[in-house]
Amino acid sequence: MNDRQSNSHEINKDQRDRSNAPVDEQRKTVPSNPLRWKKLLKLFFLLFLIVGSVIIIRQQQSMPYQHNSGQVFGTTYNITYQSNKDLHKEILAQLHKVDMTFSTFEEQSIISKINRNIPVQLNQMFIEVFDLAKQVSKDTNGAFDITVAPLVNVWGFGFKSGIQPTKHTIDSLLTLTGYDKVAVMGSTVKKQDSRIMLDCSGIAKGYGCDAVAQLLRSKDVKNFMVEIGGEVITSGNSDKRLPWKIGVTKPTDDSTQTNNELQTVLNVTDKAMATSGNYRRFYYKNGKKYAHTIDPKTGYPVQHNILSATVLANTCAKADAYATAFMVLGLDKTKEVLQRHPDLMVYLIYTNADGRYDVWFSPSLKNKISK
Repeated sequence: MNDRQSNSHEINKDQRDRSNAPVDEQRKTVPSNPLRWKKLLKLFFLLFLIVGSVIIIRQQQSMPYQHNSGQVFGTTYNITYQSNKDLHKEILAQLHKVDMTFSTFEEQSIISKINRNIPVQLNQMFIEVFDLAKQVSKDTNGAFDITVAPLVNVWGFGFKSGIQPTKHTIDSLLTLTGYDKVAVMGSTVKKQDSRIMLDCSGIAKGYGCDAVAQLLRSKDVKNFMVEIGGEVITSGNSDKRLPWKIGVTKPTDDSTQTNNELQTVLNVTDKAMATSGNYRRFYYKNGKKYAHTIDPKTGYPVQHNILSATVLANTCAKADAYATAFMVLGLDKTKEVLQRHPDLMVYLIYTNADGRYDVWFSPSLKNKISK
């Protein structure tokens, strides 16, 4: 009986001690709610992201746009990019690398040495362009061909001047033309005939745009537009805080290249664009007009009704090469190629049966036409 009473007194005393404990000590005994802490952590993290994003946006809005321009590859360049630093020196160095790889006017360039059969070590730029050129050549059944140089030269559009060639001359030069007659073996080029010459003018400007874009991205530049001789690649927004919009020139017989009336304006944000046309580079002889685009299959300038081909792609080199190929292929064969390449968008200007200008464009390009 005494033991029971003693135990009862101890229990009651313990309860009284707990009831008389400070409130803070009582709260410590209450287990915390893990869900509540998770919610608080998520809220804190979300707030951190919002504040960080606002700071970044304000910094970007206050960051100036740089504008660089000049001459390269026998044409002009205009480059606009958002950066606190003027990167013109680095850009010029990058363009010089491209020029010393593909310029047929530079005796010490890689392609000039290849054409003169001088041993030369290929760089990564040449290999990348060669591989892409080969790919486009196969895809277009030879409509794009970097071995077309001898034909370009004899027609007077390349790095040599010449008179209108005879059929015998064309036939003999066709034996030196064909993308399958040249290959990259390791770090050198192997030609089936030493007289084969390469001409990357149908892809080099586009690749030059890509090379500058790669440089800008390596400098963490998000917003830029690179234009070289009409070929363009863009990223982000313009200095007007709007998507980049690039005009397509209306085709007119203008060998002076002073008529810049626009046919349309395209939204080219985060895309590359290249245009090839027969309406600016041509000459007349004996009353006949000869355009600059040579068909590698026939050896003669193309004579179909396409006046200009504008191509949008993920890289400017790819857009450049396909634009050249489509000028050779014509409207119907171009449509066939596009069925295999939904990633390509095309805007073609041509003369219809009535002799008037007409337009055909990829359905996927419709929402990018702003004029």
